[in-house]
Formats: sequence, structure tokens, C-alpha cells
Amino acid sequence: MHTSQIVIELTVLVLAIFVGFEVISKVPTLLHTPLMSGTNAIHGIVLVGAIIVAGLPHQPTWIRVVALTAVALGTINVVGGFVVTDRMLGMFKGRRREAPAGRDEAVESARGDRRLRRSPADDGR
Repeated sequence: MHTSQIVIELTVLVLAIFVGFEVISKVPTLLHTPLMSGTNAIHGIVLVGAIIVAGLPHQPTWIRVVALTAVALGTINVVGGFVVTDRMLGMFKGRRREAPAGRDEAVESARGDRRLRRSPADDGR
């Protein structure tokens, strides 16, 4: 590998770190969960690539060890990311409340029935 190629690759790496930091720091809190879920899906594709590399024949042992380590760590990352995303989405789910018995209006509002009802007094108009 030539020195100029190493310098170019390190420059791309440093620029990617700065751009990534700037983009992530500008993400609103409300969009964090959907973006993390999408990132986990993309990382699943990377995991498939690591599995393919780990299964290629005629590789040196160190490449196979690094690939299998990448598969193990990638699997932990994907599973952990989906668990965290599921827990975060669970925080946004509302709790169901049971209304006291005998109160039709409270039961209908708890079910989300928001239709306007006409009372018998309205029929005389």
C-alpha cells in the first residue's frame, strides 16, 4: 500500500467522522427512535456481508477469526438495538383506563368514541 493511498483513506475517515457527528447532533429527539430502527436494519445488511466473508473458502485463519468476531459483535449490536427501540416505542403507548361501572359516557370516551350524540331535548328544535 502506498503512502498516498493511506493518506487519502485517513482523510476520508476523518471527514466521515466529522460529517457523521454534525449530522447526528442535528437530529431532533423525536426522530431518534425511527432513525435508530433504520440504522439497525442497515447494520443487519452489514451482518450478512460479514457472514459471507466468514464463510469464504481458502482464507488465512486471522481473517476468519476477525470475520467471526465481526459477526458476533454485529449480532449483539442488531439485537440490542432492536430491544432498545422496542422499549422506547413502548414508552409512547398509552395506558388503558377502565371507567367506573354505570357511566356510559365515560366508557364511550375511554373507547375513543367521540361522535356527537343528540339528546331527547334536541328533537324539539
